[in-house]
Amino acid sequence: EAEGNLNEDTIIVTHDSVRHMTDVYKRNKTIKELQRALIMTLADMVERRDKNTGEHIKKTAAYVRIILSEMKKEGIYAEELTPEFIENVITSAPLHDVGKIAVPDAILNKPGKLTDEEFAVMKSHTTAGGKILTSLIESVPDSDYLYEACNLATYHHEKWNGKGYPTGLSGENIPLSARVMAVADVFDALVSNRSYKKGFPYEKALAIMHEETGTHFDPKIMKAFFAAEDEILRVADEFAAKENANAQES
Repeated sequence: EAEGNLNEDTIIVTHDSVRHMTDVYKRNKTIKELQRALIMTLADMVERRDKNTGEHIKKTAAYVRIILSEMKKEGIYAEELTPEFIENVITSAPLHDVGKIAVPDAILNKPGKLTDEEFAVMKSHTTAGGKILTSLIESVPDSDYLYEACNLATYHHEKWNGKGYPTGLSGENIPLSARVMAVADVFDALVSNRSYKKGFPYEKALAIMHEETGTHFDPKIMKAFFAAEDEILRVADEFAAKENANAQES
């Protein structure tokens, strides 16, 4: 009888543990979903201020996902590309330009070329983004992805040859997430229409990306970019079609 009670107790404890773990999982899932919704809201607020970028945040996030997937497939930086790292980078990609919230409207939305002084202010969105996200890290629990968001925001304008900003990091000293974002960011800037320029045809944009491999961009990441070229162009087409439809409606 005592043994029977023990078995029953064990079953009850096991059921309670499973129920508790399920509750924790559900809560964690809810918190993650809430955090992602807040990320997109914050990113969207920044993008709405910047009249030049269209759906830049969504496009670059899509390109980052494709590039990381291809890198994983080809074993590029395999040790760093853990499932957790990939998820963190994809989750935080929309925050890469969050520092633009600190750039005045007159500079952010200037239709012509920026002066040297204005460009210096524009460049400060990198360090401003890093500061915003560092303060968020201190107040948001279980936010590993925000460390990658901080890397993305601060370093996505660094160049492989050390001639980028804000700190002039070079090569693999630039965080991997930021090196991937640099590729997505520049490609989108090249092919997209902005208030001050027309987007380049794909052929010209890809030629520029090729020329900048090894100077602006990490050659290993570019191997994945060009391997996934068809998928990247398909996504670019989808966004372009949507933007054209929206322009016709308005």
